[in-house]
Amino acid sequence: MDLLIEKGLMFGNLIRIDSPVLVERYNRALDALTGKRTELTEFHIDIAGFSPEIGDELADPLYLNHEGVNRQFILLTTEQKRAPLLSSKFSTSRSILRQFIDENERELFALTVRDAVAGEVVNSVFRIETPADLFEIRKLRIEADTTDGTVRVAKRLRGMIDEFKTRPDAWFDDVLIGEMIGLAKETGDVTRNPVILPEMEFDQSNFWTSHFGGLYVFRDIENPAVISVGPKKKIGKTPLPIVFDFDDRAHIATFLDLNDLVEPIIKARGMDATAVLRQKMDFIVARVAADRGEELSQATRRDLRALGRKYAASLPAEWQGLAALVRWAEEGGSWPHITSGHPAYFYSLRAKPHKDADLVNRLLAELSPLDFRQLFICHKDAFYAAYAEWPDAKQAYVARFLESEYQVDKAGAREALFGSEADMSEPDPQDASPWSAGRSRDMIDRVGPWGAINRRM
Repeated sequence: MDLLIEKGLMFGNLIRIDSPVLVERYNRALDALTGKRTELTEFHIDIAGFSPEIGDELADPLYLNHEGVNRQFILLTTEQKRAPLLSSKFSTSRSILRQFIDENERELFALTVRDAVAGEVVNSVFRIETPADLFEIRKLRIEADTTDGTVRVAKRLRGMIDEFKTRPDAWFDDVLIGEMIGLAKETGDVTRNPVILPEMEFDQSNFWTSHFGGLYVFRDIENPAVISVGPKKKIGKTPLPIVFDFDDRAHIATFLDLNDLVEPIIKARGMDATAVLRQKMDFIVARVAADRGEELSQATRRDLRALGRKYAASLPAEWQGLAALVRWAEEGGSWPHITSGHPAYFYSLRAKPHKDADLVNRLLAELSPLDFRQLFICHKDAFYAAYAEWPDAKQAYVARFLESEYQVDKAGAREALFGSEADMSEPDPQDASPWSAGRSRDMIDRVGPWGAINRRM
């Protein structure tokens, strides 16, 4: 994984904490939430304040996410909103934290100037033992305060101010006035600079979770279902009667179609479909060539085309199906008959624009794992797990491609792949990983999301 870290493709956009003041604030918050402290004087944190270095130090990668259910967080700066969420257990977690910071940024900025904000994404489930427990999580709310209770004190002061304004004899209540003055010294003028954080509530209707090997839960649609990454026999009963696994390709295809969740790439509006399909074909050629020991670290599209000819007899059905679609689009002829049973089927789809588009594209990425770019964009954890198993040649090619032709224009690439409303819950484009020692932060000349694919050879 060192190559990914070096190129800013793993642990990228984390916030570096190396100030003694911020380290001490973090420790106060960590102690308040978990009863633990760190001895590190320098570390990096994600949007939730989780630090992989501290996770290693404590030998607990879930030290801020007990049982993978109770997501706690530590905010030292509102800039954390631009950071990723590492090792997420639910697909909704980062968007919830981002929305909380966005909607309370002024208050959080004022609070974090003086102290850390510690909080929790609260639900009624503290431990998930069966898949049925997942369905008990319907509403999530955020509770947060500084380590010295500024929000709690400010709320109390605001109540006193309301009482003072509405009670006829309040002007003569020296005790009330004295308490107000004392609290105001701690909080400042809450009438001009409100520091109250509202309790925010979020629905968790359709989501992915890493629990039980990976589950996609669609319960807020016309035809609900659960889709299991692993064998559905191991899942058992769920509150939803329909459960599929990845062996049920035809059923999943029907489910996506019945709920109007996907569209064929080749027919998507505003999309250079053949460019996307050809790129997917290149990724498949790279897999085949790497398996045969070819050197790919500097491979161009011309090189991949040559390798495709060299190993034409070994190219899998996924490549053949995509090639048929490209021939139809560019040369006319009969429409290729690619049914849900064809290995190329899910490679040929993308989510339609709707509120669960990110979730559907995540599902499609797992169903078409040879498309490493979509896997990287839509499902980081699955990408990292797959990357660790690839031969060195493919690792080098993938890392170079993502660095040179995706990192330089993340937003443009996502829009070209998934449409103008694409979000993918990704952090805003930033410089490379802060863990990349000595690496230049100058922006690479923009080449567009497809790089060499749009250039004439």
